[in-house]
Amino acid sequence: MNPYRIVNRFEDVIAEWSGSRYAVAVESCCAALQLCCEYLQVGTITIPRNTYPGVANAIIRAGGRLRFTDVWDGGTIYKLWPADIVDGALRFRAGMFTGGFHCLSFHDRKHLPIGRGGMILLDDAQVAAWLRRMRFDGRGECPLADDTITHVGMNAYMTPEQAARGLQLFEAIRDRNLPDLLVEDQGYARIDLERMPAYQRFIEKKRSA
Repeated sequence: MNPYRIVNRFEDVIAEWSGSRYAVAVESCCAALQLCCEYLQVGTITIPRNTYPGVANAIIRAGGRLRFTDVWDGGTIYKLWPADIVDGALRFRAGMFTGGFHCLSFHDRKHLPIGRGGMILLDDAQVAAWLRRMRFDGRGECPLADDTITHVGMNAYMTPEQAARGLQLFEAIRDRNLPDLLVEDQGYARIDLERMPAYQRFIEKKRSA
């Protein structure tokens, strides 16, 4: 069988359920955020100071800089402001897509716990094609000997085994009304990224008037 077929099927099912036209499966929500940041060529991005460190890492690795806020706009999800990117790691519900780039997490502590995985929901076919190449070392979905590498990509694809598990688990929760996960239960509320030494030189200082 085509090893990409099960991943494509998983993407189609989640896209239809969430309300987006397309979905791109990757190895984690952090990889999803980094790919979106790279596509948009982000500058300075504002995120909650007590979000997961991988979010800050994704922005920096995409060439961006950081600002921190105490606000989680949207409850347990938030936008990487001013980019049209949503970190939706703690929400999983039908019709959740509202436009832009909406990134999901399938970590063990999330609603669809396939072990490790993420997904990008979006409406643009050309961008979806770009993201699919970028997640797979710049490769297309064909044998390497038949391919022409046109992108410097990441090694961030979802395996067929993960996608198959995602489809199986999804059937058990498809019709459930899933509440947002609590930030406190994830351990995020106990950290302050702005105080972490790793991020000090990437913080965009506010300019005085």
